[in-house]
Amino acid sequence: MIKRRNRTKNAGTFEERLAERALKSTEAANRLPKDSKARQRLLRHARQLETASDINRWLSSPHLQPSKIPELLFAELKNRPLT
Repeated sequence: MIKRRNRTKNAGTFEERLAERALKSTEAANRLPKDSKARQRLLRHARQLETASDINRWLSSPHLQPSKIPELLFAELKNRPLT
């Protein structure tokens, strides 16, 4: 028997879904007492979602270039005399 994957259409872009979840977490945290551990967890979750959004934006940037450091290190090692 062939198992079929459940396919769902996402409501918006990944960025939009992250932003929406971060907003919901922040709003839920604001309804809790300030010294609540649940509030701290929700605020941490919102910060993590915002960081994920920033990383995604950075990774999908057209200006992202690979690091030149490995090439420079290899060139430096190549020119170094063996001892």
